[in-house]
Amino acid sequence: MGTSSLAISTDGLTKRFGERVAVNSVDLKVRTGTAFGLLGPNGAGKTTLIRMLVGLAHPTEGSIEVLGNAIPAQKLQALSMVGAIVEEPRFHPYLSGRDNLEIVASLRSRQAMSNIDQALERVGLAQRSADKVGGYSLGMRQRLGIARCLLVDPKLMILDEPMNGLDPPGILEVRALIRSLVDEGKTVLLSSHLLDEVEKTCDEVAILSHGSILASGSLGSILSGTGEKFTLRTSSDRDVEKLLRVHEFVSGVESDGTALHISLSGSGVGFDSLVATIAREIVSNGIDIYEISQDRVSLESRFFEVTADAGNSGLGI
Repeated sequence: MGTSSLAISTDGLTKRFGERVAVNSVDLKVRTGTAFGLLGPNGAGKTTLIRMLVGLAHPTEGSIEVLGNAIPAQKLQALSMVGAIVEEPRFHPYLSGRDNLEIVASLRSRQAMSNIDQALERVGLAQRSADKVGGYSLGMRQRLGIARCLLVDPKLMILDEPMNGLDPPGILEVRALIRSLVDEGKTVLLSSHLLDEVEKTCDEVAILSHGSILASGSLGSILSGTGEKFTLRTSSDRDVEKLLRVHEFVSGVESDGTALHISLSGSGVGFDSLVATIAREIVSNGIDIYEISQDRVSLESRFFEVTADAGNSGLGI
């Protein structure tokens, strides 16, 4: 994959604090025009990684490119095209939301100043822009932080927990906003502990633990890591179990007393074709089928599986 197709590229990126390794030889590739989710248990190294991407921390080893610019050598050139929230966004509490944005815009460009109204509208704060930020909820401050990122019409947005503190309608709005930004050709890297929202929002993900990437790739490839499974209910589950166990492409059959849970192994044949083959065989043996449903492997289950394999427990992202 050429660097021109990458918004972010790191090679062997490492950060040590004394003897503690916070980020351990990370090779992160974020494709242009995607929403990329960064996941990991507490202390996994996500925030340290983000701080290095925006030049707030210097790597001990390795290299970083952001939008084709080396960090930290070409940091100013890169960050002119980046909007970022690192940890909780901070503002002047005694000034209004608009006043806070005007301060930032005045330091950037005339175009940034003209983008204020549109940015406030996009994050749903146009009606509250005259209120003092000290009276904003955490969710409103998160939205204002995103609005601040939008002032420069960035090619890349890096958002650390952008849905933190949002109520369900606010989460839906931010998800829609992120997808609209990606539809416009922008790239969004976000970290979040809301795994279900990451699954609904992101195209690709990386799971970190102890500073190392345990899994990375498209959401589909991450979720397919456990193989294909489906649930089956019939008029004679016991006879169906006997029929299925003779097939090499059936790697497991389990019964919970009300249904069969079938696992299929890779055989070069598509999932739908294998299920169709099984259904025909069952019906040809005079057995009625009441239900066939593919088991959905969630990002949450894959997350716990991957981190458990690495000796982790708990979810404190």
